[in-house]
Amino acid sequence: MDPQTPSLGTRLTVRITGLNHEGQGVGRTGVQVVFVDGALPGETVEVIVRHRAKRHLVAEHRSTLLLSPERRKPPCILADRCGGCSLQHLEDGAQARWKHDTVQQALRRIGGFELDVAPILAAESPLGYRNRAVIPLERTEEGKLRAGFYRSGSHRIVNMNRCPVLDPRLDRLIAPIKADLEQTDWPVDVDLAGEGGLRHLALRLGRNTGEVLITLISSHRDLPDREVLAEAWMERWPELVGVCLNLQPQASNTLLGPQTDTLAGRSWLLERFAAQELRIGADTFFQVNTAQAERLLPLLIEALAARAGTRLVDAYCGIGTFSLPLAATGASVVGLEQHPGSVEQARANAERNGLERCRFLATEVETALEDALAEADGLLLDPPRKGLAPGVCATIAELAPARVAYVSCNPATLARDLALFCAGGRLELISVQPIDFFPQTSHVECLAVLRRL
Repeated sequence: MDPQTPSLGTRLTVRITGLNHEGQGVGRTGVQVVFVDGALPGETVEVIVRHRAKRHLVAEHRSTLLLSPERRKPPCILADRCGGCSLQHLEDGAQARWKHDTVQQALRRIGGFELDVAPILAAESPLGYRNRAVIPLERTEEGKLRAGFYRSGSHRIVNMNRCPVLDPRLDRLIAPIKADLEQTDWPVDVDLAGEGGLRHLALRLGRNTGEVLITLISSHRDLPDREVLAEAWMERWPELVGVCLNLQPQASNTLLGPQTDTLAGRSWLLERFAAQELRIGADTFFQVNTAQAERLLPLLIEALAARAGTRLVDAYCGIGTFSLPLAATGASVVGLEQHPGSVEQARANAERNGLERCRFLATEVETALEDALAEADGLLLDPPRKGLAPGVCATIAELAPARVAYVSCNPATLARDLALFCAGGRLELISVQPIDFFPQTSHVECLAVLRRL
């Protein structure tokens, strides 16, 4: 490290020129890049150096000497402490412009593409949109229960009783559930620092049906009278259709474990999505922004030319969120998904909606993709944030499906994978459409469309 690099505790004045992918302000002091939570482009801030890395500094924002005209008062009183949202202090229009530019820069810098990105589809509801939350829990030495998301860059919980990005029908449950859990003598040990216990509270809502599912995540079942409390919640809230206990005894970043018990009601809720009825379980994936996911669907149908006679593969299909509406156009769809519970629900959802043209396989995508694509006209990809394995990219580049639609929540891994697709010279990137699924955060969803040359 350069000996001229400022030492820890040094006070600096920094001009902020941009935002990084986590929404932190970016500036410079000499040759050193400085990341500052809560600072915006165009601002001059006073900071204190808190961390020195090889190529950058992380500094604490102490005061703002020059304000950005795009700064606003955050809608949440915890915004300057909670790490759940990183952009609440930036006006909604400016958030949308920054996300569009982030996608454009990733495609050019990482992927080498000069394609102009389409204007972002901003969310009509920038608050109250989330249909799911998984909230860490801890108990103080005095026995008080704390529930909240972590402070940025730490495992320190910021205690909360409400969250304005949650759908209000979930938001209103946080405080009374906290109060009830506090009255129990259950151990609470989110990080498994002791002998384990309750770790997270998960809330899930069918935005178009109003059905609610509560899931307690614990390292063990030693929670006395858990069924009694679950039944009491079922009686108190008519919209509540089930209370579950998910067991996650491993100290890992994976929030949910492989086993879920039903304490009361049922282990799934019903949602209406794009004219289909979907059964969504406590431990299965569904897009957190229902309204924006429904806006994405017509774009997918157009990109894949979904209609009677079209043969499609939906890789990382989950519970059939997109497979079923695609099949409803008359297309035949093969869904690939490694999570057995999701495949079980996808099959149940296809049966519920009378869609016989859907077939779901419980398998690793990398293992099954080549055979699945043998007779396919189009491929839908909706992988986790880390993107695709190199073997999957190689298969797609080699087989070159006539149409490819790639849904991604990470512009960097999207650009990387698209470059691998096109490197073989058989696929061409046609368009990239950003869609804001995650207002108030630095995340953005994209749909990339490719065609065979």
